[in-house]
Amino acid sequence: MSAVMNDEELPEGAEDDAPDGGDPDHERYIELLTALCGELDLPDVQSVLQSRRVEVEGFSVIVDHVTNDPQAMYIQFDYGITTAGRTLSIFRLMLESNLLVYAQDQAQLGLDPDTGSTQLIVRVPMTDDIDGPWLMDTLTHYAEHGRYWKDHLLQAPDDMFEAISAGDYLWLRA
Repeated sequence: MSAVMNDEELPEGAEDDAPDGGDPDHERYIELLTALCGELDLPDVQSVLQSRRVEVEGFSVIVDHVTNDPQAMYIQFDYGITTAGRTLSIFRLMLESNLLVYAQDQAQLGLDPDTGSTQLIVRVPMTDDIDGPWLMDTLTHYAEHGRYWKDHLLQAPDDMFEAISAGDYLWLRA
């Protein structure tokens, strides 16, 4: 797994300043992000805490904590821009994926309306069983999803996925 610090500015709407000391939810977020930096061998934890961004396996990832959901952190992957003229088809595939795959993970795929970039947002409850290795495994897991989307869906011809929207599929029992 490769990871580097991403020096871009904070995403729009992200908090510029940390809450005042004593907020146990924000302290838990800092603890988890510090543990993640340890797992990713990123030495400058303070820069990661300030920017809330890392790059994992070639994907830009925002790891954020927001005030309107204080007991969770959000991981946002940028999977890349959709090929021109494919936005409607990709959006349909995203809706299907949200229903069939990501709903169980508290995750959602979508398109950034300003850039056309495919985004995956994952809500991670900051419970006691979440730690640095768990976060690293989660980032690795969703980086694999990103590679799949990038390699097979964002660039694939529309007729490759016509069977899904036509209902020509079977449910498999594992």
